[in-house]
Amino acid sequence: MAVETPIHGIAIDAGSGLDAAIKAARGASACADDLLTFKRCIVRVLSAKASTVLVDARLGRQLLTDYAPGCAPMMAYEADVYHISTADRITVLPDDLAIADYPALGVGHLKFFLYYAPRGDAALNRRKQDLVQEIGAECARHDIRFLFEPLVYDDQVEPGTPEYAGLKPALVRDATAAFAAPRFAVDVLKVEVPVDLDFVDGFGQNLMSRAAAENAFRACADAAGGLPLVYLSAGVTFERFRDSLIMARTSGVHYAGFMCGRAIWSDGIAIFGAGGEPALVSWLEQTGTRRLLELVAAATGGD
Repeated sequence: MAVETPIHGIAIDAGSGLDAAIKAARGASACADDLLTFKRCIVRVLSAKASTVLVDARLGRQLLTDYAPGCAPMMAYEADVYHISTADRITVLPDDLAIADYPALGVGHLKFFLYYAPRGDAALNRRKQDLVQEIGAECARHDIRFLFEPLVYDDQVEPGTPEYAGLKPALVRDATAAFAAPRFAVDVLKVEVPVDLDFVDGFGQNLMSRAAAENAFRACADAAGGLPLVYLSAGVTFERFRDSLIMARTSGVHYAGFMCGRAIWSDGIAIFGAGGEPALVSWLEQTGTRRLLELVAAATGGD
């Protein structure tokens, strides 16, 4: 099944970090399969309103029968998303899953993420680009749609600081332009919101005007050269992500949708910890579903 645009996606590909958070929330009630149960609840409840749900390579294969009709499976091609221990920040690939396995699993969409520093070491960036090109070619060979997620960073500047907020639009723009090149065979780019609303006038500190923020959205979208873009939530609050989607739309960017993870379901960790699966399901049916529908409205103009 193909994901149709617009893409209104849920991401539940988090690995060891989410597992640790769930164990802490569950305390003495923790079970070995809590992470799987948590993810299964999200897939079963939210796939009814989502166009796709992204699952991880380790547990995702056990969740493929839990999707609602009409929701397309998407699977990450990473050993453990976002947990990179080496200084070069090159994503570790799964050792028990190949891209050639995706069609037989009934998964037509692959997501791969990579940390990328546009102003970083040129030789390292060439290695990273070569890896993305290899994955893109393999996806094309097996008729798998390739969603690529470049997460930007700078070796000298810490995220969350005013200095990084000023630098972020250029980082996102340059990464977007780099991987929109045809040689990477990317079908959809999953990109960061190019501004930090904590530093935008009307939302947080007045480091950047709203007009400048809107210009940043347009510049980064233009850098894609027509390749479909979806925005990722990147760990911000639900309200921040919703407002970012609205700003992208009102700035005139025609983006393909969103992939949202923690902004929708992270509050469910404490619910699951306190009340187990029934409490989590109830919360997802109410708050989780409401949040998803609010994001759809923000992206499509129904807000």
